[in-house]
Amino acid sequence: MKEIGEKKAVLKMADLAKMAGVSKSTVSRALQNSELINIETREMIQRLAKLHNYRLNTQARNFRLKESLTIAVLIPSAENAKWQISDSFFIELLGAISVSLMERGHDMLLSGLNLHQEDLSGMGPSKINCDGIIVIGQADIHERLNLMAQTYDSMVVWGAQLDGQRYCTVGGDNLLGGRLATQHLIEQGFKRIAIIGDHHTPEALLRYQGYEQALAEAGLEIDPALLIVTDGQRDAGYQATLRLLSSGVPFDAIFALSDAIAMKAINALDAHGLSVPENVAVVGYDDISLTRYYTPSITTVHQDRELGGRLLVEKLLNIIDGQAATSSVLPTNLVVRNSSIRH
Repeated sequence: MKEIGEKKAVLKMADLAKMAGVSKSTVSRALQNSELINIETREMIQRLAKLHNYRLNTQARNFRLKESLTIAVLIPSAENAKWQISDSFFIELLGAISVSLMERGHDMLLSGLNLHQEDLSGMGPSKINCDGIIVIGQADIHERLNLMAQTYDSMVVWGAQLDGQRYCTVGGDNLLGGRLATQHLIEQGFKRIAIIGDHHTPEALLRYQGYEQALAEAGLEIDPALLIVTDGQRDAGYQATLRLLSSGVPFDAIFALSDAIAMKAINALDAHGLSVPENVAVVGYDDISLTRYYTPSITTVHQDRELGGRLLVEKLLNIIDGQAATSSVLPTNLVVRNSSIRH
C-alpha cells in the first residue's frame, strides 16, 4: 500500500512524445495548436495530453526540466569584443528570431556564454540548459564552432559558408555583396575607394574579396593604403576614418563593411568639412532601419533579417526533430540611396 502523501510521477514532454511517436518539438507545437502540425497529429497528441492530464507549462520548474523547448541565442564576442550587441543589425536579427520562436510556441534565452573559454569538446554549452542553440555570427570562433558541432548537433549559426564547415549556417552572399557595393561606386565614377572594417572575420573577409574582384574587373589598382582596419571599440568606424583622413592618402569613396561603420564614417567626414556624397561617397552593408532615415540616406547592401531569423529557427527545429538541415544563402542586393549619388 502506498504511503499517504507520496508524490505522483510527473509526466514529462519527452514521455508524451514517446507515446505519440513524435519529437518534443512536435508535441510543443501541437499543444500550442500550431498549424505547422497536421490536424490528425495535433488531435492525437491533444487527446493523449488530456488522457494523462498533461499541460504545456513554461514556468520555471519545467524550464529546469527542459520541457519548455527553450532555444538559446548566443552573441559570440571575439576576444577583443569585435561583435557588440549594441549593433543595430544584431538587435534587428534578434527581434526576427524572437518573433519566429514565439510563433512556434518556444522560449528564447539570450546568453553571453564565452565560447573562447568554454571546453567545447566537453559540451560546455550544456550549462545553458536549452534544447538548441542559435549562434549570431562566427566572429573569430569558426574552428571552435566546428569542434562544438562534433558533440552537439542542435545548433545553427548566422554567418558565412566556409571550407570544412561542420555546422549549418544561414547568411547573405557576402562575396556578391562586396562586389555589388564596389561596382556601384565604380559606375558612379569613383576610382579611389577606401574600405573600412575588420576583414579578418569570415563574413567581412568575403566582402573584402568582393571589393578586390570588382576593382580588378574594372582594371583599378588595389591600394593597401586604402584598407583601413577597425578595432573592437564602439567608435571604431569614426577613429578609422580619422586615420584615413590624417594619412593623406587620396580617396573619393568609402565602402564600409557595416552600416554602423558607414554612419560613423559620415560623422567623421562631416567633422572635417567634407560633404557626403559631394566630396566623398559612402556605401554601407546590412541595410539596417536607420540607413533610410540618416542624413544623407545611406546606400547599402541589403540583408533580409526577417527571412534570416525565420530560417535560423526553422532549420534548428528541423535538427531537433531529427531531420536534415542544409546551409542557406539569402538573396543579396544593393539598395541605392543618397550617400553614393553625386548631384
